[in-house]
Amino acid sequence: MRLDDLDPSRNTRDRGRGGGGGGFRGGGLGGLIGLLPMLLGRRMGLGTIIVIAIIGYFLFSSGGLQVGNVAPSGSAEQGTGTPQACDTEAELFACRVLTSTEQTWTDLFRRNGSQYAPPTLNFYQGGTRSGCGAASATMGPFYCPADQGIYLDTSFFDQMEREMGAGGDFAQAYVIAHEVGHHIQYLTGVARDVRTRQQSVSSEEGNALQVRMELQADCYAGVWAARNRDRMEPGDMEEGMQAANAIGDDTLQRQAQGYTVPESFTHGTSEQRMRWLRRGLETGDPAACDTFGTNRL
Repeated sequence: MRLDDLDPSRNTRDRGRGGGGGGFRGGGLGGLIGLLPMLLGRRMGLGTIIVIAIIGYFLFSSGGLQVGNVAPSGSAEQGTGTPQACDTEAELFACRVLTSTEQTWTDLFRRNGSQYAPPTLNFYQGGTRSGCGAASATMGPFYCPADQGIYLDTSFFDQMEREMGAGGDFAQAYVIAHEVGHHIQYLTGVARDVRTRQQSVSSEEGNALQVRMELQADCYAGVWAARNRDRMEPGDMEEGMQAANAIGDDTLQRQAQGYTVPESFTHGTSEQRMRWLRRGLETGDPAACDTFGTNRL
């Protein structure tokens, strides 16, 4: 994807290197292991840390499953010097993706008579603290509605390529655009409405609502890509579809335990994720991303 002509977004910060692993007030790596039975349907052990990391991404991305109390944000433990955002190749690309999303959603909001307030992209290495509590690289990228921040350890992109076969710059851009999609849901009130509904339904019904949230964020990522089609290069569409396919709940569960538990899905199947990403790509219209107004996902 050609973004070299874009200035990196100023809505970024580098929180440096810190601890934070396992202090997520019920989340983090320790909390995630405790939550695996809910995701996978029964108690089991996982053979590799990367499976935990990947599942952690889909549990915690977007604040989709925030557990425990919300903690105030704070600075991460940092080494000597002041970390600078966008100062590595991976961070610079992410900062340019954020710039592109800002341009796209500012225009779309303006057309509806609204003003777009962009999220902040927070880089960190290893661990940090967010408005939603402690963050660890094992959780993967996520959006925190409490501080309207996206949190990203760019080492996750290397894991995507090595462990999931989801490499390429567009696959990385898709991850960021998906988290921006959750920010759109926060701004439009969708996230608040879903959280309210989840408090009064069963866990299975709550999971089903969360699936619709995640698929809508996928669709919004597609809308962003469609409105930047002139920047896309041959193979970008395939990279996006490969990433969406690799991160479906059914695919992850089969890899982890050999079978699926549909009522525990929180992000949608591989087929659903590809379909809604494609829907956004084909229409370029946020109105086409109404996952809550359709029976067929």
